[in-house]
Amino acid sequence: MSASQSTRIVVGVDGSPSSIGALEWAFCQAILTGGMIEAVCAWHYPNVYGAAVPDNADYHALAEETVAKAIAEARTADQAYGVVPVRPVVVKAQPAHALLAQAKGATLLVIGFRGHSGLSEVLLGSVSQHVLHHAPCPVVIIRDALTAARDKAE
Repeated sequence: MSASQSTRIVVGVDGSPSSIGALEWAFCQAILTGGMIEAVCAWHYPNVYGAAVPDNADYHALAEETVAKAIAEARTADQAYGVVPVRPVVVKAQPAHALLAQAKGATLLVIGFRGHSGLSEVLLGSVSQHVLHHAPCPVVIIRDALTAARDKAE
């Protein structure tokens, strides 16, 4: 990679432990490659049939708060992360679509995976599946350490 090109790592952030883990992993990768991170948090109005969406909820502000907290939490793991430039990105869109759009031209897309069943070692969530099949760049999926420990104990 030439000096004029930079490594851009896109990370999906939703505030979950797995997304914090993905962000921490991306910080390490960015340090190794001299890259920068785009921390993407997507939001959309809840799908509620037959009910009105609360007009007093500021979903965009909640998403901005989520991504800011995630960046702060991931950075506290190691002060060396402070040298990595991070650009928070908040998008009104379905998560998979937002991540794929942001990943255009990126070097890497990193997402977390929580797993919600005993089959979590063989099944991925809908966002992970969609991203894996349609990503315009390599994808890294970071597993939530708590889920991994639980599955190991089962």
